[in-house]
Amino acid sequence: MKSSMQASASRREFIKTTGKLAAVSALANVAIPAVHAAGSDLIQVALIGCGGRGGGAAANALSVKRGPVKLVAMADIFPDRLQKDLNQLQTKFASQVDVPPDRQFIGFDAYQKAMDCLKPGDIAIFATPPAFRWVHFAYAIQKGLNVFMEKPLSADGPASKRMIKLGQEAQAKNLKVGVGLMSRHNRAMQELAKRIHDGEIGEIILQRGYRMHGPGGYFSSLPKPAGITDLLYQVQRFHSFIWASGGCFNDFYIHLIDQLGWMKNEWPVKAQALGGRQYRSSPEGITYVDQNFDTYSVEYTYSDGTKFFFDGRTIPGCEQIYSSYLQGTKGSGIASKAGDCGQPSSLYASQDLTSKMLWESKVKPEEQDPYQNEWNDLVDAIRDDKPYNEVQRGVEASLVSSMGRMAAHTGKEVTFDQMLNSDFEMSPNTDKFTMDSPAPLVADANGRYPVPQPGIVTSREY
Repeated sequence: MKSSMQASASRREFIKTTGKLAAVSALANVAIPAVHAAGSDLIQVALIGCGGRGGGAAANALSVKRGPVKLVAMADIFPDRLQKDLNQLQTKFASQVDVPPDRQFIGFDAYQKAMDCLKPGDIAIFATPPAFRWVHFAYAIQKGLNVFMEKPLSADGPASKRMIKLGQEAQAKNLKVGVGLMSRHNRAMQELAKRIHDGEIGEIILQRGYRMHGPGGYFSSLPKPAGITDLLYQVQRFHSFIWASGGCFNDFYIHLIDQLGWMKNEWPVKAQALGGRQYRSSPEGITYVDQNFDTYSVEYTYSDGTKFFFDGRTIPGCEQIYSSYLQGTKGSGIASKAGDCGQPSSLYASQDLTSKMLWESKVKPEEQDPYQNEWNDLVDAIRDDKPYNEVQRGVEASLVSSMGRMAAHTGKEVTFDQMLNSDFEMSPNTDKFTMDSPAPLVADANGRYPVPQPGIVTSREY
């Protein structure tokens, strides 16, 4: 591990430094003036990265309480995804969707063309695979745009540092930036966090998170078919490739990791883990070529020695558990009852999570949806010109996810500092991609890609 990682600046110094976003003065004299502050001006939106996640974010944007909001441009590298989202959004939000053919852009430079359709103070949505996050964010800052970006924000140390710096630049320009970690906008969890931080169940001494279900998304992939390049294939099936998304670990598990770090009010300092590839063939006997493990089990450790155990499993036919829990010196709690942030949250004066209930969340019907809440909160910040920048904690949650993933993939303990200061960048030329570019990951003669080998390859993940 040490052979590929530079001596690290301390984690606490990192958080201390990045927490002082408002103190960044180099760009203070180029701050973007408040726009839309009157609450009646039109906010235009560009969607960069279509598909289920992008279409959902756009729908939330068009459903905000404080309009008017209009979708005016879309970008992707796959025309069919763009058209599918466009058709669905036009059906539901006909008067708010104005995306003629000349504002529908395809290609790796499409993000620039879509954002060029906006004016300073409008919003760019980034729902592409995470490898592209820093590339698109840098251009949005240059254009003076507010941003909503999906999680994760990074999958390795170099990209994480780059995103932190960009977050500081956005703050200095008074740009508002939302990150799709919607648990933070779950009203039940907001109340839960306040009660836990106020000591209602004492000191947290144990946390547990579970996401165990059958395959989802692009978790497993068959060999690349004819008619598509390696690069486009890997971008299309981004959950299968660590460089593109952090694999299923970062993309699937980050929400539970984020919410439990929030409840503890700090991030773990180290992780040790295990995992494996138990079932790696299709029902027809064709070997999958993705890089994911079927199982992950991570022991995270906080600075005070408290443990956070996370278990992930993506195997059909097994017990399904998808929830998160806290044990304290005076009681216990359920953060997510089912799913990433399933309500109600609750607290108990016992450790068995079934008796002596102290509190159970009750949320107004209009605030039940955390995906819509995060958009309402972002637009409120834009309209009222309130400070709003979720980049730092988005990067930190991504780093902690990557720390657990790398510990499982290498078989070595990995610290927060090591993950942050790792010099292994999985996709260093993402900003230079064209439709003809080679892929960051190269297949062997059998069409298979390198996979993690714990105990054998230990200084990097593949």
